[in-house]
Amino acid sequence: MPFNFDTLPDRRSTESAKWRVYDEDVLPMWVADMDFPSPEPVIRALQERVAHGVFGYPWPKDDLKESVVAWLDRRQGWSVDPEHLIFVPGVVTAFNLASHALAQPGDGVLVQTPTYGPFLKVAENVKLVQQENELIRGENGQYTIDLDTFEAAIDERTRIFMLCNPQNPTGRVFRVDELEAMAEICLRRKVIICVDEIHHDLVFAGNKHIPIASLDPEIAANTITLLAPSKTFNIAGLKASVAVIENDELRKQFEGAKQGLVGWVNLLGQVAMQASYQEGEEWLDALLGYLQANRDYVHDFVNEQIPGVSMAKPEGTYLAWLDCREMEIEGTPSDFFLENARVAMNDGGWFGQGGERFVRFNFGTPRALVAEALERMKAALINH
Repeated sequence: MPFNFDTLPDRRSTESAKWRVYDEDVLPMWVADMDFPSPEPVIRALQERVAHGVFGYPWPKDDLKESVVAWLDRRQGWSVDPEHLIFVPGVVTAFNLASHALAQPGDGVLVQTPTYGPFLKVAENVKLVQQENELIRGENGQYTIDLDTFEAAIDERTRIFMLCNPQNPTGRVFRVDELEAMAEICLRRKVIICVDEIHHDLVFAGNKHIPIASLDPEIAANTITLLAPSKTFNIAGLKASVAVIENDELRKQFEGAKQGLVGWVNLLGQVAMQASYQEGEEWLDALLGYLQANRDYVHDFVNEQIPGVSMAKPEGTYLAWLDCREMEIEGTPSDFFLENARVAMNDGGWFGQGGERFVRFNFGTPRALVAEALERMKAALINH
């Protein structure tokens, strides 16, 4: 059936953080949620549940885990035991929880920068030592891992490696050889992998997402994988996520750390998760085609028409990582574009070392809005 991704819903009159933070003349191309209504089966399932009228304490339906497992098998080729799943209200909650469960104050947590901003808060939240390995940006704009510096960043304090794949904000989808090499180092150095794979369904043609835990049983036993339908089906506000933990002891520690601090996934989040995984696949396939066309449009426009700005094509996610280091301006690029183009984007500094003078641009929105934002940015620089 046809799907319409070209119509922009009115989100300013809702509780949308994306659309309410900035003035009404600002185009919000920042926070990572899309401007597309969720799939009709998800909306219908929520409406039917609301019509029931009773919203007591939830208990996951038996087939909720089966729907997650079937999705991972079908989309990723990853066979997961339903008993290895733990439902959690958000991936950010989950990776902080994992750090509380598995590390002690003074232990080290390794992050690769530039990276998703909340990764950089884990050390402070859990009283750990933050250790960093900066990704290497090649001449073509794509990022790679320097395995020597990756291992050199690990010392006797390092307890957890926080991996993001597909990588936010660079859009990399790591290859199997990269994943195997990082996993081998972590195994040898006795470092647990906690991986945020929230964008795992949003991968473009020519690339393949490989769950790092699917590589080998020994790697799986050393890994906590965090997933959610929130980015895929635009249901982030329902706070429904899942941790896959194959190691019984790690799973017990993770569950133990939840007690009294982290509760259940809310009732409507469970309903939306199940409907997404059972009935959202056709919508997702159409969405991926639309997002890939948006990605190509942004890539060509930025590299050909916006002076001083460049980008590589993201292999996954709906986020473009714009290199503004050649812009001849004072101050940060994000401030410049907000003030002069009335376009809001995430400042690269929020993503840590290596993000300075970059901005992150969300193209998960109707193409007309993408085009308007880019035209505004072009005009601002030309007229500067």
